[in-house]
Amino acid sequence: MKLDLTSIPRVRGISKETFLREYFIPQQPVVIEDLSEDWGATRKWDLEYFRQKAGNLIVPLYDGKPAKGNQKSHAPAQRVKMTDYIDILKSEPTDLRMFFFNLLQNCPELVKDFKYPDLGVKFFKRLPVLFVGGQGGKVVMHYDMDLADNFHFNFAGEKKVILYPPDQTKYLYKVPYSIVSMEIIDMSAPDFNKYPALAKAKGFETSLKHGDTLFIPSKWWHYITYESPCLSLTLRSLPRSPGKILEVLRSLIITRNYDNFMRQIKGQKWIDYKNKRAIEKTHKIAGIE
Repeated sequence: MKLDLTSIPRVRGISKETFLREYFIPQQPVVIEDLSEDWGATRKWDLEYFRQKAGNLIVPLYDGKPAKGNQKSHAPAQRVKMTDYIDILKSEPTDLRMFFFNLLQNCPELVKDFKYPDLGVKFFKRLPVLFVGGQGGKVVMHYDMDLADNFHFNFAGEKKVILYPPDQTKYLYKVPYSIVSMEIIDMSAPDFNKYPALAKAKGFETSLKHGDTLFIPSKWWHYITYESPCLSLTLRSLPRSPGKILEVLRSLIITRNYDNFMRQIKGQKWIDYKNKRAIEKTHKIAGIE
C-alpha cells in the first residue's frame, strides 16, 4: 500500500496573471522552475558560500526527536557555529536542521542576492527565512501557524516534499492543540496497519532541485525529506482576510500558550493524551473501527 499522491505541476515562464488565476487564487501548489534564474542566490548560494559569508554566526539546530515530558516543543537541540554545522553536513547524514533562520536579521548582506518576484502577491519583507538540512533529515508533517502563503526556493541539494490540502486534515492524525501530525509517523514509509486513515488521504508530491520554487498555499500540510544536504529560502505572504487573521491570533495567543502550560503541569501524560486523541478522532471521522 502507498500514499495516494499526485505530482505537483511544473511550469516555466509563468506570467503574473496566469499564476494568480490558476494557482494563487484557487490555492493550488505549483513548482516554478525558472523564477529565481536571474538571482545571485541561484548562482552563488551553496554551503561554502555560507561558510564564507556567515561562518562565525552561532546558529540554532533542531533535530527530529519529538519533545518529551516538560520539554518545549520548539526548543533547539544545540547551538553551533555555522562553519561547524557545514562540516557536519558535508561529512555525514544528519537530522540536524536550521529552521526558520531570519536572514534579514542575521545575515543582511545576503539579502541583496535575491528579490521579491512580481507575481501579484504582497510579500512580508521583514521575514526572509533560511532552511538548511542534512541528508536523511525529515520534517514532521505540519502546516504553518501564521497561515502564510509560502514560496520555497531551493538552491543547494535535493529534497522531496509531500503536500496535503486543508480538507484532508481529517485523515492526517492531527494532534490536538497543535499544527502537526503525530511526530512518530514516518510519512516517507507510513505504517498503514497503525495509521490506516492515511490511505484515504489525497495529496501531492514533488522533488525540488537547484533553482526550483515551490508555491505552498496557506494552511497546506507539508512533509519534507532531505535527499542530500539542502539550502533553501522561503518568502512569505501573510493572510489578509479577517477570518484567517483571527485564526492566527487564536493559535498564537490561546492554543499555543495553553498547550505549553499543559506540558509544564502534566508533562508526558499530556503528550500521550494528545496522541491518543489524534488517533481516536481521526479513526472516528474516517470510519475506521
